[in-house]
Amino acid sequence: MNKKVISAMLAASMAVSLAACGSTATSEATSAEASSAVSSETSSTVASGESAASGSYTGTPIKVGGIGPITGAAATYGNAVKNAEELAVKEINAANGSDVFDWKFEDDEHDAEKSVNAYNSLKDWGMQVLAGPVTTTPTLAVAAESVNDNMFVLTPSASAQTVIETGDNVFQICFTDPNQGVASADYIAENALATKIGVIYDSSDAYSSGIYAKFKTEAETKGLEIVTAEAFTSDNKSDLSTQVAKCQEAGAELVFLPIYYTPASMIFKQAAAVEYKPVFFGVDGMDGLLTMEGFDTSLAEGVMLLTPYSADSKEEKSAAFTAKYEEKYGEIPTQFSADTYDCVYVIYQALKDGVINADMSAEEICEAMIAYMPTVTVDGVTGVMTWNAAGEVSKTPYAAVIKDGAYVGADNVEEAQ
Repeated sequence: MNKKVISAMLAASMAVSLAACGSTATSEATSAEASSAVSSETSSTVASGESAASGSYTGTPIKVGGIGPITGAAATYGNAVKNAEELAVKEINAANGSDVFDWKFEDDEHDAEKSVNAYNSLKDWGMQVLAGPVTTTPTLAVAAESVNDNMFVLTPSASAQTVIETGDNVFQICFTDPNQGVASADYIAENALATKIGVIYDSSDAYSSGIYAKFKTEAETKGLEIVTAEAFTSDNKSDLSTQVAKCQEAGAELVFLPIYYTPASMIFKQAAAVEYKPVFFGVDGMDGLLTMEGFDTSLAEGVMLLTPYSADSKEEKSAAFTAKYEEKYGEIPTQFSADTYDCVYVIYQALKDGVINADMSAEEICEAMIAYMPTVTVDGVTGVMTWNAAGEVSKTPYAAVIKDGAYVGADNVEEAQ
């Protein structure tokens, strides 16, 4: 039987038992057999970062692996994820009074082959759950392996739709790429930021081109005119002045950038050189721009993006996470860190709910998590999250703007003006 069918049956039974316990989950079960598959002790709502001691665990630690680029061009992302995993694991273990997780992180240098090698190394170590990988291309390679192994994968930041389409065992904490494209177009239209839009995107990258495709469709429905869409590829991204010039010539009042921060930094430099000052609007791959070595952050003043987290948030959980992360690592966390922190707490909640434990094999944990994820609601650092059986997360994006070299909530900027 297909695991998604099993998941749907178990999810229905879990929702019934949760409703009986007074939770917020609502669903109807139609199968008595499925009802008996999951304990009614399961809780459907968890606040990420809550006191770990409230669900004391005294069993053998569960082995959680992490994979990401902690060296190389994408190291900003990988180190943000590694730090947040370490923070969450140590926090949970310390508050619990005994180790809940045994954790190990491997470098993949943003390379698919090295990521698979890292995955195999973690399997040899005894990994039972994978919190990773970080970037999309390596994740696609690892996800293909994980399907054959029936290993549960919860990626904090690999956002391509194809990631969760790889297998029933793969779930995302981060926004899926198509959702970013749709949400960006909606935000631009609803806040009347511009009517004439330029786009600069990487046609050789699934992340970038996927977001652009959905943005284009949604922009048309919202009455936004895309006056030019300029592509580049990984082979010709050293000089993007032509793309900038075409946006300027087309009269684009806003330039949408569904790209990573490295090419974005070049676009900002080249726009400044020709005194082109549209609104620049990015996506989550832009996060990391402000910590990029040698980049003049004044060039990014006023850049906007949608993110699940902003370090200036006054919301209690987010503010507490920001303070803890900054104290430990000496830098302000990005949304990659915040998503990852939530990722670890989701796994911890499954353990507290009795869904998983260290005595289970990786395959047994995987089957249990596939059934569990569509029933749980997480009130985390990155907002209130739920998942469908396909592995896609649902949560509300947060609009941020770069002001004085820092990410600030767009609402906070408006209030200050």
